[in-house]
Amino acid sequence: MTTTRDQRICPVELAGALDTNLRRWLQNPRKLLAPFIKPGMNILDIGCGPGFFTREMALMTGSEGHVVAADLQEGMLSKVAEKIHDTELNTRITLHVCRQDRIGLVDTFDFILAFYMVHEVPDKTPFLEELYSLLKPGGRLLIVEPRFHVSEKTFARTVEILSRCGFRIVRQGSSCMNRVVLVTHDPYPD
Repeated sequence: MTTTRDQRICPVELAGALDTNLRRWLQNPRKLLAPFIKPGMNILDIGCGPGFFTREMALMTGSEGHVVAADLQEGMLSKVAEKIHDTELNTRITLHVCRQDRIGLVDTFDFILAFYMVHEVPDKTPFLEELYSLLKPGGRLLIVEPRFHVSEKTFARTVEILSRCGFRIVRQGSSCMNRVVLVTHDPYPD
């Protein structure tokens, strides 16, 4: 997961722009994620940034669930820590700093969210292979990419890599703002 500013990683200084009321209205976390999250799940929010989705996922998964907020930038994780400090979510959310070349987790997850971040990964194959190893059989990975950064051709290449890594495509589509693919770690491939 080697990264540089040239690969358009959103800097910590712009974290506030990722967590606004307008964004909450346009990309309501509860509304977007309700079909995928159930109480008690173990969830990975990869490239969590300032935790726009993290907090809501922790609420949705309930007191028996757990969310790992993972990001390459410690400053982004500090923003998440500020939000959950002195709340019951402090015990439901674990902060994890990714390494430059690996996510570096050993746990497995029922659901993984990669929202507006896969385009920032220069070598997608090892990254997506690692996500495959982190997803429980039957688990789901939701990738959402911004149309304004990711062309249809680039997104198609990402979907192709997902298939080569062993994921089964559940659903794929796009809207005026997003390109979306939902995949599963299929325990019974064809």
